[in-house]
Amino acid sequence: MTECNIHANHDHIHAENCGHTKIKHGDHYDFLHNGHLHHPHEDHIDEHVLEVNDQNPNECNKKHQHDHTHGPDCEHEAVLHGDHIDYIVDGRLHQQHEGHCDDHGAVELQTN
Repeated sequence: MTECNIHANHDHIHAENCGHTKIKHGDHYDFLHNGHLHHPHEDHIDEHVLEVNDQNPNECNKKHQHDHTHGPDCEHEAVLHGDHIDYIVDGRLHQQHEGHCDDHGAVELQTN
């Protein structure tokens, strides 16, 4: 059994049509909320993180060039991926890295 990583003081109820993007995470969907993956569980919200794996590696591959720099002020949603933040662009994880953009693989999204 995996121990819960509880998000404290969370007053928003995540549910269908709550306005947050849902992202496939293993065998379930989590809600993307301010860069965090929130998973409703019993009487609380668990914090999840996308794992680094074969589908979503953390490698420097310089696959994308953009006319902007990904960061807190760009129009793309942020998500925790391993120990860093990626930005979701057209269903793919992008990481701004040393003047270029790495592609960390596809994710499955469901918008409300």
